[in-house]
Amino acid sequence: MEEMLLFRDDFSSFKVGDYPYEPFLGAMGEYHYRVNPGYAGQWFDPTPIMGSGGVKTWMIMEQDGRKFIEYSTAVKQGLDAMIILATGEAEWSDYRVSCRIRLLLTSSAAGLIFRYQDSLSFYMLCFNQGRLELFKRNPAGITVLAAADYPYTADETYQFQVVCRGKTIECWVNDIKHFEVEDDTYSRGKIAIGTLAPAQFGDIEVYGDVKSYQEAVARKKQRMLEEVSEQAKYPQPLLWKTINLRDFGAGRNIRFGHLTGTKDWHIVIAQCQRRIHRDAHAQISCLTAIDLDGQILWQIGEPNPEHAFLTADLPFQVCDIDGDGYDEVVMARDFKLMILEGATGKVKKWVHTPKMERPDYPFDRLNVDSIRMCDFSGVGRPTDILIKDRYNQLWAFNKDLEFLWTYKARVSSGHFAFTKDVNGDGREEMFVGYDLVSADGQMIWSLPVETDHTDEIVIGKIDPERDELIGIVSGSEGFMLADLQGNILVKDIIGHAQRISVGNYRPELPGLEICAITYWGNQGIIHLYDCHGKLLWKEEMETNGNIITPVNWTGDGRDLILLNGSLKRGGMIDGHNRLVVRFPMDGHPELCAEVIDLTGDCRDEIVLWDEKRMFIYTQDNVMENPVCTEKYPHYNASNYRGEYSYPRKKE
Repeated sequence: MEEMLLFRDDFSSFKVGDYPYEPFLGAMGEYHYRVNPGYAGQWFDPTPIMGSGGVKTWMIMEQDGRKFIEYSTAVKQGLDAMIILATGEAEWSDYRVSCRIRLLLTSSAAGLIFRYQDSLSFYMLCFNQGRLELFKRNPAGITVLAAADYPYTADETYQFQVVCRGKTIECWVNDIKHFEVEDDTYSRGKIAIGTLAPAQFGDIEVYGDVKSYQEAVARKKQRMLEEVSEQAKYPQPLLWKTINLRDFGAGRNIRFGHLTGTKDWHIVIAQCQRRIHRDAHAQISCLTAIDLDGQILWQIGEPNPEHAFLTADLPFQVCDIDGDGYDEVVMARDFKLMILEGATGKVKKWVHTPKMERPDYPFDRLNVDSIRMCDFSGVGRPTDILIKDRYNQLWAFNKDLEFLWTYKARVSSGHFAFTKDVNGDGREEMFVGYDLVSADGQMIWSLPVETDHTDEIVIGKIDPERDELIGIVSGSEGFMLADLQGNILVKDIIGHAQRISVGNYRPELPGLEICAITYWGNQGIIHLYDCHGKLLWKEEMETNGNIITPVNWTGDGRDLILLNGSLKRGGMIDGHNRLVVRFPMDGHPELCAEVIDLTGDCRDEIVLWDEKRMFIYTQDNVMENPVCTEKYPHYNASNYRGEYSYPRKKE
């Protein structure tokens, strides 16, 4: 086999010190795009250890003039908790990869990963509790392909080598071949290093079969040409508005609405102060209403750029709750539930939040976690207010702030309930956690799921052969599709399932497609399913902050998937995972992204912002009679809502 060098890293290009990590990592990365600061070489970290302040995981060290990288954080348990650094090309097929490894805790595990698809799908040769093992990982678990006792020590460094040729896998340690197996589950993939305990890795090399490499290059070139060809078919982002957010900017806690009774859009931006424990009991400290030129309509509280970020929702919505043609602002602050006049910010009505019965709660009254506008009363528009704690109980009020009912979730309320009239009686039911609840706050049924909590929910006509379906992502419980009778039709354990969206991503297929993405431990793996819940493709995006929102960009009935605002890693992909729309090199902010029709032509604009600036993009073309779609209403904004784009029903 004629070989050529594909990759080499002896870590000499790094300075001795910490490998870069995201100091703000945690729930921020669920819906904010942030990158590791500093030089990361050719590597990326798909399994960051989450924490409210970020966690240092790897460090560059030197001994006797030779540099290496060391995992230097807490010991993990179980091969399915592997901490990974990955690199290389997904198209690599037949290759020989080698690495020097020293495991500093022999009762644990560390090794070399190859034909890596994502952090849940790969092969690995490793030391594991006194044995040498070759195993295959997939989202369902671990399959050991070969194993033997091996008397390794923490004092020695060992040369690992794996040779992949077709379905044949050869495994070597210190120039001795220990295993040769055949398995064709993964025919291509990147390489990675992985460990559960302190371990050192160095002198990593990949040599590829020349013919195989040439075929990989050809496949990559063909894909790039295909993407370029597709990109030419789409309108380009045209910068429409820029707004200076001065000292009142915030992260992804903004709302859109019509505050003055006209068709003009306004933006309400919330800053907050954290208290008690992390972000669980934040208080809105400043609320600012502006128009699309950045002019301030009103402001409540004192702005402070240090209060810009929160890893949760804040309790405020913009909604015409009384039907007078003007949007009001419904908010909770200082243990009061309030309705503000949209044009001025003056309080129209208020009531104390409910008294809490939980002995572990830090306040006498509820510090509201989030607000949803609903129609439990059956008047045909949202006049009722749903508030909740974290993560158990919900309370409903009418437009006069009169208490209606309360409900305690069977397992967990999750982050943000979904309400819709699913039985046709003219009143909205509530799906929260795993429970379907009547408009009077009584449980109708509950899905047979006992752990974790639901992060996001969508309900709609996804499969044309069925009635409406419920799609949820629920952390370690994965992605699920259920019918309106409480039967789980599809359940796919995909890692920590975090976000979900539904759109017409593949117009050539029947029905709509479902997009889901992972976070927390195995982050950034996008899954696209057909209307029946069958997986079409999946790919690890190598970044956090992918909001996977459907975008009616072209107006021709197809939806694109918005990743994030990054110039390098963001943009919009189509249902074939082709990057078809990129953002321009204009210095735009990348932290936050939102999708909303602001120009009124049915096609969506893209709003990108950080705590200082906001850029709004529209299409660079004009289109006659674009297709309009049904999107999540602006009066129920949330960082934890499953997004959708349904064909609009004909009047």
